[in-house]
Amino acid sequence: MLGRALVAHLIAQGWQVRALTRSARSAEALRRAGAEPVTGHLLDGTSLLRAADGCELVFNVAGINAYCEADTRALFEVNVRGALLAFRAAQRAGVRRFVHTSSAVTIGEARGSVGNEASPHRGSFLTEYERSKHEAELALQSEPGDLERVFVNPSSVQGAGRIEGTGRLFLDIASGRHRLLVPGRLDLVDIEDCAVGHRLAAEHGMPGQRYLLSGATLDMRDLVELLSRLMGRAIRPIWVHPAWLPAIGGLSGAAAAMVGRRPRLCPETVRNLIHGAAYDGSRAERELGLAYRPPESTFRTLIDWYRAQGWLAEP
Repeated sequence: MLGRALVAHLIAQGWQVRALTRSARSAEALRRAGAEPVTGHLLDGTSLLRAADGCELVFNVAGINAYCEADTRALFEVNVRGALLAFRAAQRAGVRRFVHTSSAVTIGEARGSVGNEASPHRGSFLTEYERSKHEAELALQSEPGDLERVFVNPSSVQGAGRIEGTGRLFLDIASGRHRLLVPGRLDLVDIEDCAVGHRLAAEHGMPGQRYLLSGATLDMRDLVELLSRLMGRAIRPIWVHPAWLPAIGGLSGAAAAMVGRRPRLCPETVRNLIHGAAYDGSRAERELGLAYRPPESTFRTLIDWYRAQGWLAEP
């Protein structure tokens, strides 16, 4: 999703874009968009070198964002080893700058605080996804070589096309299917702002630095109020105290196991919900010139897209 948005934004800005792809269908879509596709895989160094050859900049936006995984090996293969392979291929190809899409979760801020690029890490991980993105940053920072590296750390990326994770949560709240909600904070950045932030980091970012992309921090009650206003009808969830989450998560896991599905709640998602998320994305504004759009704009786009898919009734 982010890769498509970034490719479209760079082409609109007049960039010549080459993109790594794994399928013929994706390659054709890239050609129609005006990019040059290169068939390959993030874990295949030869195809990475072929894609990077002759380029001035490389963006690594590839990654797996998943929770409640019984086997987490793929997370570390793609998020850590894949990032290193992409960096090494870029370095061999003589690329000037490598822009790595990390995540705001690598900040590791203490519960109840607002994370920024200088926040001390709490020293523990809420999820294996968080651990994998943290290890990728450390590996890229310590990798030898003169290739400039810049880190972009988006919070939850939202926009048309996002239907997993929090994207699914927002759809379920808007449609009335998700009745149980936990008071707390969530953080997001519009996908279009995220694409612009990546370009600005490539153009103006300082080597070795991180840039948090955070457009808004919302209290869950404010989010429900906003969605109600945009939907044109009242959304009335049942608010659950965070102390009840472990028990609810246990029941959810048992029910999912009975029907052979992945649970919506697991120890990782419970820890995430209890911890909450709040980040300060102002460094990207000050140093890169990024301007965030208001959350109303992001959610209006999301709701219009949900309706276009036939997932929401008209108000």
